[in-house]
Amino acid sequence: MPQASLRDRILELIRSSDYRPMNKSDLSRVLKVPLKQRSQLRKELQALERSGDIVLGKKNRYQSPSAKGDQLRGSIKFTPKGDAWFFPDQADAENKASGIDLEKNSRLYVPRRDTGNSLDGDRVLATLHQPRPDARDYRRNRDTEPETRAKVDLVIDRRSGKVVGVFHSAAKGKNSWVIADDSAMNGRVDVIGDHTARAGQMVVVAIDDYESAPPRGHIIEVLGWPDEAGVDILAIIHRNGIKTSFPDEVLRDARQFGDKVDPKEVARREDWRDRLVITIDPGDAKDHDDAIWVKKTDNGWQLAVHIADVSHYVKPRTSLDKEAIERGNSTYLVDRVIPMLPVELSNGLCSLKPFADRLTKCAVLDVNKQGKVIKSRFCDAVIHSQSKLSYEQAQEILDGKPAPKDSPKELVEMVKESWAMASRLRKRRFDDGALDLEMPEVRVRLNDKGQADRIEKVVHTESHQLIEECMLAANEAVAKIIKIRNKPAIYRIHEEPEASRLLEYGETAKAFGYSFGDLTNKDHIQKLLDAAKGRPDEHAIKIGLLKSLKRAAYSPDPLGHYGLSKADYCHFTSPIRRYADLIIHRALQPFLDNPPKHPDKTFGQAELHDIARHISDTERASSDSENESKNIKMLEYLDRCSKADKPVIFQGLITEVRSMGLMVEATDIGTRGVIKREDLPQGPWRFEQSQSRLVGPGGRQFQMGQRIQMEVANIDHERRFVDFKISGEAKGTGGRSDSRRSSKKATKWARDKKPSKDASSAPRSKKKSAKKSAKKSAKKHAQPLRHKRKKKS
Repeated sequence: MPQASLRDRILELIRSSDYRPMNKSDLSRVLKVPLKQRSQLRKELQALERSGDIVLGKKNRYQSPSAKGDQLRGSIKFTPKGDAWFFPDQADAENKASGIDLEKNSRLYVPRRDTGNSLDGDRVLATLHQPRPDARDYRRNRDTEPETRAKVDLVIDRRSGKVVGVFHSAAKGKNSWVIADDSAMNGRVDVIGDHTARAGQMVVVAIDDYESAPPRGHIIEVLGWPDEAGVDILAIIHRNGIKTSFPDEVLRDARQFGDKVDPKEVARREDWRDRLVITIDPGDAKDHDDAIWVKKTDNGWQLAVHIADVSHYVKPRTSLDKEAIERGNSTYLVDRVIPMLPVELSNGLCSLKPFADRLTKCAVLDVNKQGKVIKSRFCDAVIHSQSKLSYEQAQEILDGKPAPKDSPKELVEMVKESWAMASRLRKRRFDDGALDLEMPEVRVRLNDKGQADRIEKVVHTESHQLIEECMLAANEAVAKIIKIRNKPAIYRIHEEPEASRLLEYGETAKAFGYSFGDLTNKDHIQKLLDAAKGRPDEHAIKIGLLKSLKRAAYSPDPLGHYGLSKADYCHFTSPIRRYADLIIHRALQPFLDNPPKHPDKTFGQAELHDIARHISDTERASSDSENESKNIKMLEYLDRCSKADKPVIFQGLITEVRSMGLMVEATDIGTRGVIKREDLPQGPWRFEQSQSRLVGPGGRQFQMGQRIQMEVANIDHERRFVDFKISGEAKGTGGRSDSRRSSKKATKWARDKKPSKDASSAPRSKKKSAKKSAKKSAKKHAQPLRHKRKKKS
């Protein structure tokens, strides 16, 4: 029998029921490790610690992660201020075994000092702890419990291990460093190795040594000068660890299929090529995942949802499949798409282009006149799409305008019947408790130089809703059959929110003047949303609700979808751009009317847990990248507005009033900012906290929920924030209303603390103190890092 490896022996010992935490010396003695293998023991312990299989506890003693009942595995997400949020893995077996309430602790705050050397998106092992209760809070309310927080103990897996920043070098060129453009890295990274970067350029640095102070790394790519077109987007891509190119092996496998559908495969499928199957997508769409066919029946309608059959080309555990798992999804940035699959498939053979044979997975649903799906079946099919409509073209047909030239004669009737059916599906969905959380959307358009040129509103019309309802119905029908047949798969879940978060949201809604019942009742939430509809504060009310809800994610457990009010739900309709949908396609194969002779092997439950966690993380990274790219280009556009000869006026809403000024939102472009007190119109302004308002000359006031007109005053590109000002009015001096107390202070200061005209006339002791303070400050900022050198074990 082969002898167990040293790593296996370490794990067997540490995981044994009678094990007590030991240090390196104790372990080497108990395991009888020869002196010449001690270095190997140290390496194995370090590797096991990095992987999270063991943890280093007090007094440098090793133990199993599950032995420490207040530890959880999860991912970390940094805020712009440098602190972070820790998201425990809900499906992790050791997390479940810890006994910690994962629902209550689904998101935990991590102060900056406790983030260790983790970077945004890393998987970490964190300890839960409660800070000491504040004495003042305790006196006010003895029942108040301090909020549970998390502290990062160990980075288990790096999302990218890369940071982006501006390159700097010393005058003689001996030393060089990068000031990282990353809230997780509060300071510089020393550069080691050869490079071609020049001072002031944006570069990508791979961190080699996290423990040194400052951390050290080598430059892997020079992006260019910060003001060059496209450099800002490249920085986002690298910062979020998104892959932009495919390995040669993956490209070779994608190209082997050619550009034509295999006739033998066509022969075994249901033939839909003679039916009016159509696509409705954005006008600039390159990949077409879905197509529909609708027919009116005596009892309602028959709907066929055809989805690109990616599973026919991408087989489990192939190079294409592994690459798709790693990417998790496509990423849609403001100026480009980074696909999950090579373009030969995503824009070619899998895309449901018009007038070309394409393979599909098809859900055929019977919908009654009340908008209920009463029957469903599924099949492998082949289609030959006869019409490619944009949302705008489909909406014109619904508005009574003629179809595009050379369209099939039945097209107009089918589009109108499709909306008649979709409107019933939509009504029934909201009657069943779905929340209407549709948000206004804007798109930043770029010129040929990649610069923000204009802003366009995206209006979600009936044509958008038509496709949305068809896709939701197909997703639900597929989830039901997979759940009933007990086939391992990945579901799209949205868990119920915590009552405490809804209560906090209720306080926000009250401040805007709304009254409501019990927000733990979804009917009352929807009534609040209905009351806000069409009002200037509608966006703020919806944003507040979204922040109080949990984030939708992927899970192998069918936990339902709170927002959609569906007990069974999965993602089936976009396998070109989401890996979760590809897993569903494979799971569906045995239940088709015409299953393939050899259905794909599906992943086991344990693997599905890992994949669900991973693709939830990649989805979050893509979403963050998409939002960041949009925000950067929005700031670029607003910067141009601030320099325009004729002021650009934005419709604004005051979302909060503070002593420092007004928190506002430009509702027509969905951008938040601030009007500082000094940027308000001239005159003294008094903050009345009880009324949440600022009162100025002649009784003029600004209060929460008030609509105003604004112009851009300043753009803080580093903090990515906008300062607005009231449109058409001169800025004031930020003066506060006089009060007896402030007046006395001012008089005393003028009498006793009047500054001299010449700073050199200050007392010597004060000059000495100032020098000392400046020296201390310089020393502090020389290495403005939170990374500290760890003691050697």
